[in-house]
Amino acid sequence: MPESTALFETEHGRDYLTRLCRHFAHKVAVTLEDDRGECRFSCGTAELTALPEGLRVRAEGPTPADLADVQATIESHLLRFAFREGERRLTWS
Repeated sequence: MPESTALFETEHGRDYLTRLCRHFAHKVAVTLEDDRGECRFSCGTAELTALPEGLRVRAEGPTPADLADVQATIESHLLRFAFREGERRLTWS
């Protein structure tokens, strides 16, 4: 299954983890425990981990197109929530 990871460098990783999980919980299955969360979309899954240096995102989807959808969904919402941190993009690898 295709997967990729990205790190959003910030001092507020845990805050963004919580906000993203609470936001998506209204629409999809979500688990949130301490510094980790998982959002299960119809197109794939995003694992979120709050670290001292930021928020790590691991995206996974059954096809490359599904993976791209998971990445775009997480990135667009994260960047909207983190608008005070300036305009940035996630670098997926």
